Amino acid sequence: MIPRQDNEETPLLQQPGQPMAAKTPLPWDQFWIILFLHFSHSLVFKTLAPFTPQLIRDIGVTNGDEQQVGYYVNFLHLSYHVPQTLAVLYWSRLSDRIGRKPVILTASFAIATTMLSFGLSRTFLGLLVSRVICGAFNGENGIIKSMMMDITDATNLPNAYGYMPLPSMLAAILGPLTGGSLSRPADRFPEIFGRYELLKTHPYLLACTVPALCACILWLIMYFRLKESASTKAPFGKMIKQWLLRPSYQKHSALSRDALISSWEANSEEVSSKSLSAGLTPKVLAVTASASTLTLFAVAIGRLQPLFYATPIELGGVSLDPPRMGLIFATGGFADGIFQLLFYARLHDRLGARAIYMAGLGSSIPIVLLFPVINALARAHGMSFAVWLAIGVQRVLMIVLDMCFPCIGLFIRAAAPNRASIGATNGIVQLVSGVARIVAPACAMVFSYSMQEGRDAWLAYYFYMVLAFFAISASMVLPRDPSLWEGRE
Repeated sequence: MIPRQDNEETPLLQQPGQPMAAKTPLPWDQFWIILFLHFSHSLVFKTLAPFTPQLIRDIGVTNGDEQQVGYYVNFLHLSYHVPQTLAVLYWSRLSDRIGRKPVILTASFAIATTMLSFGLSRTFLGLLVSRVICGAFNGENGIIKSMMMDITDATNLPNAYGYMPLPSMLAAILGPLTGGSLSRPADRFPEIFGRYELLKTHPYLLACTVPALCACILWLIMYFRLKESASTKAPFGKMIKQWLLRPSYQKHSALSRDALISSWEANSEEVSSKSLSAGLTPKVLAVTASASTLTLFAVAIGRLQPLFYATPIELGGVSLDPPRMGLIFATGGFADGIFQLLFYARLHDRLGARAIYMAGLGSSIPIVLLFPVINALARAHGMSFAVWLAIGVQRVLMIVLDMCFPCIGLFIRAAAPNRASIGATNGIVQLVSGVARIVAPACAMVFSYSMQEGRDAWLAYYFYMVLAFFAISASMVLPRDPSLWEGRE
């Protein structure tokens, strides 16, 4: 266990009115593992993205119909996100019972094995099963946030959030290079891989092996170096031994499940079977509403941007080709990561989480309004300097919007009743936010609908402004500072 860990009733943030404590240094002996874990999680999606459409074509499920490729690609994405969303609360609550480490080891093992099975699959059903299993057993999304909250306190958590975009940024660079360069290696590099029949039969196996190998290395690092961060009173290994070494085989076979559950509850009264309903406090519900509406708007805007860029100017877009779109997103992602690393913690110390959060939400309205402005400039002047300047301003506002996510993490931490419920609180928020992530891509269809002849071109932007106002309205119940939620019910 990490030495600084307090008991389950320890408040998570400094009480208002107390003197400002000195900043606690980040526990780098554990924090670098969390960053590596976040990188491994992001690398999977970035590696699959470049070759998934061609993989769908190669297995022949579309029967040569190009219009069906996007449908099957999106279906594969949903086959991962839907089971992950349904399972995230279970894994988060389980991590409160048995600890973060067993759950996160399970997730890394699932990533490694399912990535290999994905590369070996030659049918759409095989691809689908691989992604469903990976999503169902991968509880990383909520556990990473819980682990980070476990090992930090109110003074250094903003600094920790400042580093979190770096793994995603690195994965966004290495993932596409890996997926694009190592797919179909026997065709691309026949002098090196042409003699390997396995790579000819399974042309995408090598690309899938890279994130699988990364997950295996991470599994070993976590097994030997990661310390349990949750305040779990009953070690997972001890519970398993008690379950396996029961004196009577008949009693074991009949009561094994009940015995394991009773072992959990006897050793951790604070995390009982009723902890879910008990954890739905007004504070948790408030932060869940804020997080889900923020996620819905941010993901919906993220899906709208590439569609807007690719749409012809006369239909409401700017007619950008893939290389220029890729340059915009790569530059924006790099600037976002560097900005949060250098400035987020300083801005938090000076302004506070609520001020940054409201500034980020305030940028949502001009982000939406810039879409028709960019199109109007492109209609009038073509792809002139004014158009690129407007696109640049919009990307800067997206950076401001992205600062809302570390802020909402601070409110989630403050909303948790105690340390024993951090995982469950994160699980509740991730569950509802996961539903928002699934629904958000469908919002882009409103843009396509509004571009049809006879429709109001502003219909899509009215819709996105409504989403922005929902997020702003949900934030009104958040306190001026996360610490003000401490000690209140």
